[in-house]
Amino acid sequence: MKLSVKLFAGFLLISLLFTAVAIVNFQLSEDVIDNTVWVTRSQIVVRNSASLQRNIIDMETGLRGYLLNGNETFLQPYLQAKEQLPNLLQETRSFVTDSPEQTDKIDDIIRLQTNFENLYAEPLIALKRGNTRDSLDQDISAKLDSLVLGEKILIDSVRAAFRDFNSYEYQVRGERRARLEKSINTTRQVSTILTLLSIILGLGWAYYITRLITDRIIKMVGLAEEISRGDYKTKIIDTSRDELSQLSNSLNRMALTIDETFSELDRKNTELDQFAYVVSHDLKAPLRGIEVASRWVEEDMGSQLPPNIQEYLMMMRIRVHRMENLINGILALARIGRTNQIAEEVDTNILLSEVVDMLAPPAGFKIEVMDSLPTLHTIRIQLQQVFSNLISNALKYHDKKAGLIKISHYETDDFHVFSVSDDGPGIDPQYHDRIFVIFQTLQERDAVESTGVGLTIVKKIVEWQGGTIWLTSQPGEGAAFTFTWPKNAEDAE
Repeated sequence: MKLSVKLFAGFLLISLLFTAVAIVNFQLSEDVIDNTVWVTRSQIVVRNSASLQRNIIDMETGLRGYLLNGNETFLQPYLQAKEQLPNLLQETRSFVTDSPEQTDKIDDIIRLQTNFENLYAEPLIALKRGNTRDSLDQDISAKLDSLVLGEKILIDSVRAAFRDFNSYEYQVRGERRARLEKSINTTRQVSTILTLLSIILGLGWAYYITRLITDRIIKMVGLAEEISRGDYKTKIIDTSRDELSQLSNSLNRMALTIDETFSELDRKNTELDQFAYVVSHDLKAPLRGIEVASRWVEEDMGSQLPPNIQEYLMMMRIRVHRMENLINGILALARIGRTNQIAEEVDTNILLSEVVDMLAPPAGFKIEVMDSLPTLHTIRIQLQQVFSNLISNALKYHDKKAGLIKISHYETDDFHVFSVSDDGPGIDPQYHDRIFVIFQTLQERDAVESTGVGLTIVKKIVEWQGGTIWLTSQPGEGAAFTFTWPKNAEDAE
């Protein structure tokens, strides 16, 4: 299975689980909302029931007050309650339509309240209004007593009906409240369980994918490190068939290609060394033969040899030496970085003293070397070649019989910076790049003996070590060659 499919499947599974959590939460919340609405409605019903009871009691109280003293003022609570009761009863009935038991009870209350008005309250009021105290006979008094007694019994029935109604409502409300709490707890538990399950599944899948990718990337990093150490035959074994497998296969092919390339390079280097030996042997031998032949001619002819012929023979030997030096320079340039040379502790002060002694500056030339130059852990012969070529050029191309050559040094965080400066003729900036190109010289070869390889060798050695070299010069102001030498030059090898 492709890695992209695995990632998509994991995200899809987690998305489905979170969708399920949302759906379950929605359904449970609907139940919670339904129970909450019912409890709220029940509270309204109980509140309305209490209001109904107060109104009916107000009616009874106002009626009895009126019956006792005949003052119409006492009928005001009765009349107000009578006006409010129909709407309040209908509103209360509308809240219990979903409960047949409560509907029957409220209908019974409505019937009793109607009977109270029609059978007792209104007749009593009418009877009281139709009779004065003076005309109130014994029959009327007996009828009043009968109605009052019936009214009392009816009101007691109304109270009993309200108690029954409220008791049932409280019971149902308690059950609904318990269901509400249960719904809330169930919602909390289910949500918690599903959320934890989603998190665990997400973390587990992320861990699986991370391990899957990380382990294989570590193998690839290991392959790269093995290649960097020169083991080009190492391979990654990857049996999966996904995008990373393709990358592993590409790295394996790259390692194989590098191995084949370096094998071919080693073969070419071997051939180059053989060629260098052949060039060194086969070209130098004829040159030496030409030089020896020119000396034989001089010895055989002796004083009979014309001056111009002696000059030609000397010119021939000079060119033979130049050709030999050129061959040696080319071979030295080709060998830079290809021979195994061991780094060692090199005291730059001692090294420069040896170089100066070897070059033997002409009389009139002074070479100043800065005190306390550093000790480097580097390849001695290469640093010696750099200084030797730079100092030799400063002496060779000087335009006066006396001169001063200075060697200075300073450090940066990563490099030693050396400078070889002179007070010679200087070099025009337009030629600063040209002088580092092989076989390029700024003077005729017959004027100054040079192969044009020295600065090329210097530049290649410095850059192979990981440094840089540049020239600072103006015509008539001398020249300063500055190069950097890494402090960890042994690591640059």
